[in-house]
Amino acid sequence: MIFFLISTIISCKKETIQLDSDQDELNKIIDSFEEYIYENDHSSDYIYDQNKLHRFDLFLTQKNLDEINNDPAAENYVEGSLVFEGKVIRNVGIRYKGSIGAWVGCLSNEDWTNPSGYKTCPKLSMKIKINWKGDNKFYGMKKLQFHSQNLDKSKMHERLGYYMFRNFGVIAPRSNHALLYINGEFNGVFANTENVDGPFTNKHFVNPDGNLYKEVWPVNSLGANREENYFIDGLKTNEEISDVTKIKKFSDQLGLVNKSDAKEIVEDWIDKDVFLRTILVDRRIANDDGFLHFYHEGGLNYENHNYYWYEYPNDDKLQLIPWDLDNSFENLISNLNPVTPIKDKWYEITNNCVGFRYGSFNLLQKSAACDKIIGSFSSYRNDFDSLDVIFQNQLYNMSNINTLLDSWYIQIKNSVEEAHSIHGDIEPSIQEWTDNINYLKYSIDQSLN
Repeated sequence: MIFFLISTIISCKKETIQLDSDQDELNKIIDSFEEYIYENDHSSDYIYDQNKLHRFDLFLTQKNLDEINNDPAAENYVEGSLVFEGKVIRNVGIRYKGSIGAWVGCLSNEDWTNPSGYKTCPKLSMKIKINWKGDNKFYGMKKLQFHSQNLDKSKMHERLGYYMFRNFGVIAPRSNHALLYINGEFNGVFANTENVDGPFTNKHFVNPDGNLYKEVWPVNSLGANREENYFIDGLKTNEEISDVTKIKKFSDQLGLVNKSDAKEIVEDWIDKDVFLRTILVDRRIANDDGFLHFYHEGGLNYENHNYYWYEYPNDDKLQLIPWDLDNSFENLISNLNPVTPIKDKWYEITNNCVGFRYGSFNLLQKSAACDKIIGSFSSYRNDFDSLDVIFQNQLYNMSNINTLLDSWYIQIKNSVEEAHSIHGDIEPSIQEWTDNINYLKYSIDQSLN
């Protein structure tokens, strides 16, 4: 059985193998593989090659698998091993991951606002920590992320969205599709999306040693500055130093001026062209769960999420990095998602910058243009429109989009069919999947007209 399992992994055939996953059995399997050793010429470009459909195998004891299956939302790592192209990395951390949306319909507790309970879906998004014990790297990376796409029956939103950002000059994660096997059993087709962390900044920024922050907006929804600890809590690199002087300086500068006087300060810190491109792609793909959606957090407080900031080490400059695009494209022509719809265009203001209710769930939100940063760009409508013409001519047109989606369709079709044959209606049939891709194409086409 061990030889057959190894042969299956190396050849990347898709037979399902039932594995006795106690520690002794796993050790026999793992010991049979060559150890993966990171070399300087191992580039992460290979992992995110758009022409590759990589297979990743995870091995862990039944005890550890049960631990994460019994409480996925706890997001606790357990020990396991990763096998890729016949080579193994031992002692990696394995856990499920996600925000509230990732758990919807997949946990035994049906209250989606309070994710808890045991796993009820065949697959959930996963994070693999390569350096869980030691300083291991895998193709230059410390973490891998596999996103389940459970709420996206087309399985294309994330990959297409990041493709558009990146190819229009906005630094964003790379994403393709990948096949994930757990203890020899095919778990499904996932979005293989790059983790935003230190290796990410090393790869994508010329000066990569600056601070990376997750979901910290420099001013609150009333335009006031933030406390130092707010930024420290959001640090994802350089945590041992925790020097947030720069972004705190930006926050303090904005906090001292009225919204009408913030433009000059904002333009000193944020590149106008890049930020307009970021807004443009965000709006074209209807990324309504991103940085332009200010959700009510209680009282007069409204917060956005699903983004990072990169702080340049040698300049007083910040750059926004988009994140978490699984809900993009949903609300292109109608508000299919009851939680995420944004009422206004990015430069519009509703209710004189007081929160208002919108969407089928009647949730409170606040216009993004009320923010001192986003509102500072509203006077550049002509520049925005000019960029939109370029974007459509170069990338966001049906000829290019059909070509991309059709090629990715062919790439993963057999695996989508296999997932349906194993998991039944929980995973889309070829017909349902095709219908959802066709609806995605239709929605984009209608949004352009």
